[in-house]
Amino acid sequence: MAPLIAQQHGGTLVADVLVAHDVPHLFTLCGGHISPILVAARAAGLRVIDVRHEATAVFAADATARLSGIPGVAVVTAGPGVTNTITAVKNAQMAQSPVILIGGATPTLLKGRGSLQDIDQMALIRPHVKWAQAVRQVKEIAPTLARAFQVAQSDVPGPVFVEMPVDLLYPAELVRGWYAEATPQGSSLSSRATRWYINRHVKRLFAGVDGAAVAEPLPVTIPQYTEAEMQKTADLLHKSRKPLLIIGSQALLQADQVEALQAALIQMGIPVYLSGMARGLLGTHPLHIRHKRSQALKEADLVLLAGVPQDFRLNYGRSIPRHTPIISLNRSSLDMRLNRKPTLGILADPGHFLRQLAERLHRRDGWQDWHTQLQARDAARNTEIDKMAQAQTDYLNPVALCQQIEAALDQNSVIIGDGGDFVATASYIVRPRGPLRWLDPGPFGTLGAGAGFALGAKLCYPDAEVWLLYGDGSAGYTLSEFDTFRRHDLPVIAVVGNDGVWAQIAREQVAIFDDDVATSLGHVDYDAVAAGFGAQGFHLSRAAAVSTCLQEAKRYARHGRSVLINALIGETDFRKGSISM
Repeated sequence: MAPLIAQQHGGTLVADVLVAHDVPHLFTLCGGHISPILVAARAAGLRVIDVRHEATAVFAADATARLSGIPGVAVVTAGPGVTNTITAVKNAQMAQSPVILIGGATPTLLKGRGSLQDIDQMALIRPHVKWAQAVRQVKEIAPTLARAFQVAQSDVPGPVFVEMPVDLLYPAELVRGWYAEATPQGSSLSSRATRWYINRHVKRLFAGVDGAAVAEPLPVTIPQYTEAEMQKTADLLHKSRKPLLIIGSQALLQADQVEALQAALIQMGIPVYLSGMARGLLGTHPLHIRHKRSQALKEADLVLLAGVPQDFRLNYGRSIPRHTPIISLNRSSLDMRLNRKPTLGILADPGHFLRQLAERLHRRDGWQDWHTQLQARDAARNTEIDKMAQAQTDYLNPVALCQQIEAALDQNSVIIGDGGDFVATASYIVRPRGPLRWLDPGPFGTLGAGAGFALGAKLCYPDAEVWLLYGDGSAGYTLSEFDTFRRHDLPVIAVVGNDGVWAQIAREQVAIFDDDVATSLGHVDYDAVAAGFGAQGFHLSRAAAVSTCLQEAKRYARHGRSVLINALIGETDFRKGSISM
């Protein structure tokens, strides 16, 4: 059957802009408001990935943005389609991830008149994005989207929202027909006035379309440091005997420069702690110190914060003694000064600054004793973890399970963390093998990001093993996306640390209040649920079976089938007292 519509339309203009900005994937949950965009995107060569929840679409777009450096794009339908994205959009905002969210909307002429799924989307979403714009004419589509890409990537990156009313997206003749059917007939003054008003409105919708050109990418602005700031940083480091470098996600915004950043860090030789997306930046290089960060901060005589705000993760600035000089490199002037003013605040891209710093800062042998001291402390902590892995627990010891996952990882594996207690335990043990091989939600502490992140990671690294580490609480958010993995041939390996409880909450709640209300889950058969969506499920409860199970999971994934390992784990004191405020 021949298609009803073959001519160009507003959806085609959207697709043309995405192609011009090198966007390879589009994430969506379908809806009548946005069908023209999806059809045009696929016709233009984009891979359209449809998911089971709109939040997953935004999380997947977020992941591709972080891993590729190209803004991720999600397209959702009007009303509940947009409202379902709010948590994921806020997560992208707090993680400073450049995401383009396109939302469908009611026809322009019916706005505010009670049409299907018509709400004030702009008021709802504007506080959670860098920029929000509603398109009102077809000729505005391309330039508005080009501006959205520019804003999303400039200065401090973040999500943007573009609202696309449905009557701007479908072909002009079809839209004119819709409005003609709704136009009152007759010769009365009111009928004639209504027809005149509607006809004028439709004419305005499509005015100037023929002369509109595809909007090319606009220049992106990035804050620039001064030569004086670079020299002062180098001088402070030359005087330092115990410098410490803490690198966060923002230093990896220029994804195509991560290998150069890795080389720069090795050349400088400053002991490094990595957090967020920066995990894996140094692979297994000994400069990367993993444990006892608070103690190291107390002993350092100079601290460089590269894309790291002094928020709850640094105890609101109290983790670093008042007498210790702090150099803060950040694209955000607000984050640079959050809770505590640095000794030297430099508004710049942290990754770029560090790469340039390495060109003038020669490796210092005088830092070797300090590095050796930190390494010894790391080794001692690893010995403690090994002892904890030997402890007897009901079911599997989660520390030992994470050690075996670590041993099973391939060199090109990507690790996704979605959960509280189990994932936090894994973060001490499971090591990403290289840059951009670790994804977690970021400072918002969001649950439910895992499946979307896994989708994005598998698309960016199709030949890599993608490991999705779930807590049993967080797994419940996105198990239906195993159907998405199946339909789009994107196999992942998921491991659920199943202790039957919201452990991170219960640990403190029960100790303080002697009440486990609302924290118990039970040992649900998550493997059976995932199998219903097309995955291979494993039920794992014996230590002797772990290694074989992990190897079987890898084999299934290599042959194109997703896996969920439902690993029953016992209780340990590994993270006792770890509640965050």
